[in-house]
Amino acid sequence: MKTLSAEPAGDAPLAPLPQLLTATAQTQPEQALALARARAFAEPLLASETLDTGENTLAHADAVAVILKTVGGSEAMQAACYLVYACDHLNKPYEVIAKAFGDSFAALAVETTKLVRVQNQARQAQLASERAATAIPMAQTAAVQTENVRKMLLAFSRDLRVVMLRLASRLQTLRFFAATRQAALPGVAREALQVFAPLANRLGIREIKWEMEDLAFRFLEPDIYRQVALLLDEKRSERELHVEQLRLQLASDLKAQGMSATVQGRPKHIYSIVKKMRGKSLAFDQVYDIRALRIVVDDIADCYAALSWVHSQFTPITEEFDDYIAKPKANGYQSLHTVVRDAAGLPIEIQIRTPAMHDHAEHGVAAHWAYKEAGVKGYAGVSASGAYDAKIAVLRQLLAWERDLSGAAAQEIGLDDRIYVLTPDAAIVELPQGATAVDFAYSVHTELGHRCRGVRLDGVMVPLNTPLKNGQTVEVTVAKEGGPSRDWLMAEQGYLVSHRARSKVRAWFNAQALHETVAKGREAVEKLLQREGKTALKLHDLAAQLGFNSADDLFEVVGKDEFSLRNIETLLHPPEPVRADDEPLLKKPRSASNPAKGGVLVVGVDSLMTQLAKCCKPAPPDDICGFVTRGKGVSVHRADCSNLREMVTQNGERVIEVEWGQTQAADASVYPVDVAVQATDRQGLLHDISEVFTKEKMNVIGVQTQSIRGTALMTFTVEVSDAGRLHKVLGVVAELPGVKSARRR
Repeated sequence: MKTLSAEPAGDAPLAPLPQLLTATAQTQPEQALALARARAFAEPLLASETLDTGENTLAHADAVAVILKTVGGSEAMQAACYLVYACDHLNKPYEVIAKAFGDSFAALAVETTKLVRVQNQARQAQLASERAATAIPMAQTAAVQTENVRKMLLAFSRDLRVVMLRLASRLQTLRFFAATRQAALPGVAREALQVFAPLANRLGIREIKWEMEDLAFRFLEPDIYRQVALLLDEKRSERELHVEQLRLQLASDLKAQGMSATVQGRPKHIYSIVKKMRGKSLAFDQVYDIRALRIVVDDIADCYAALSWVHSQFTPITEEFDDYIAKPKANGYQSLHTVVRDAAGLPIEIQIRTPAMHDHAEHGVAAHWAYKEAGVKGYAGVSASGAYDAKIAVLRQLLAWERDLSGAAAQEIGLDDRIYVLTPDAAIVELPQGATAVDFAYSVHTELGHRCRGVRLDGVMVPLNTPLKNGQTVEVTVAKEGGPSRDWLMAEQGYLVSHRARSKVRAWFNAQALHETVAKGREAVEKLLQREGKTALKLHDLAAQLGFNSADDLFEVVGKDEFSLRNIETLLHPPEPVRADDEPLLKKPRSASNPAKGGVLVVGVDSLMTQLAKCCKPAPPDDICGFVTRGKGVSVHRADCSNLREMVTQNGERVIEVEWGQTQAADASVYPVDVAVQATDRQGLLHDISEVFTKEKMNVIGVQTQSIRGTALMTFTVEVSDAGRLHKVLGVVAELPGVKSARRR
């Protein structure tokens, strides 16, 4: 069996098309006729045309047909590759091809052509974005665009023949660039390595997978490719001679053991060698499968018998053994893999499998193409029921490939639940099946959805509720302003399918309703303020006093009749407060007159007016200091007052010495001081602290309280005649349950 490989020595030659047609005619005359007719139909259209790669279109189609033949594709599929490229030169391709070749050929050709256009447009948009050095509208990064091409390929893969035509075409494009020694177009090699090769692997078509990987890698990392190719070439003849000697020895030994076995050498794939070197941090000479053999035996029992014989003759490296017969790979691949060392200690990898396993390893699900062509009567020996089972197997592999690359959870998902369409800039948009242009517009941008008024699908005007199809280019027309229609929310009208779009439409109408409600509430509040003569009151301040974050929040609840205007009237005209049982009874200050009068002496000056500073509220026996103010006499501060320190820094010449005067006990003055208490908030806390001051005969003339996350912050203003006594009282307060600190401010 011919192997498609990418050895550094050159590219595999293509078989001439006449030979292909002759071979086909000898096997299946009817299909050979279809193949010949398809080529004859396309030749006048394609002979003088070239692809964007520079390759002659007819030559490309010839080469694709050869690749399809090599991997087991049917003659009908080979014929279809000519019709795909003819589509671009026909006014009504489906009708023309259907009339000449039938609906099956027409559908395949048109669907594949759509996919080709999608990929070309995506690459061109990405290239334009990269050249502009800035993201053009709707352009996406290379990684996202590659991911979208993969999704689009999956969407078109309901017909597996479309996938195969694209795999073969991409392989031929890479071969053409390699044969003509040109650099691959931007994105072509990356898509081949990240999208097409993994798909070929998941479908088990290893012939295409290996060659595509090597060629793509050759363009993406030419220096590394060249280095590994040179390493392979350095001892090629010596290595091949050694492998050939081992092959002959194994073939002879297995035959002597009574086993019918075919022993083959295996091609060396540069990309797989590099992946192993990178993944396992190995040097080139540590990669085991540089020397590799494959043993094909009759049945599974012989597989294990051959394995036993190989292990008895060579030294196995046990950690490199894999049994893919007992536990097949996800794509159905089966084989025994082992690595042994020969007499010289050189490692060699050996694969052991049956002919059926080998056929699947090389062609994967290629044998299942027939499901699309079989119909209810069966085709090429495949029964209708067998075709159905084959189709299910293929679709499961495609779903598994989707999960491989997307990283999605391994769950059952349907192939028919998503579609992929294009923006005018060739960005790919993923939508639910049955989605419309309105769904599309909302998925691009919310404002685009709100103002969407018309749509063109592939340049043709259609109603907004027309379901979209895979591969269509969608261009919406918008109004300068306005919003969605309520009809869009009516399921029977068919305007919206996606939950996301429906949510955005509902949100727009909810916002409109909210706007009207807020306007209604604002009007009611403003009328009330006019009646009360309070139009100067700021609306934001009013809302804050009522406990709202913003004025609009207040207007909303008023507009909904959820907040009575009486609450605002009460705020504007508060009733006389009623003292709670645990609230301290505040007394009028006994120091109604200036407590400093006669209580503070200015050293060296008689009868100079003094006043106690409100910032630090000094009281005997505090160390004090005077500061001469402008027009208000001497302001008396505590010596440790921070405000005093700042004033002294700026006007040190205005500092004056003061001291506490001597007063009679009967005329003892009292002084207001502030006390700060921090405690765990609890019921009765305020009452307990106030009671301590009452017992100590300290008059409480002011209280401020605040509770933050369970912590009470309290400030008491008390009158004292001697600040020295206050220290003792604060000690008693600090011992109350829940009190964390009590100090003078």
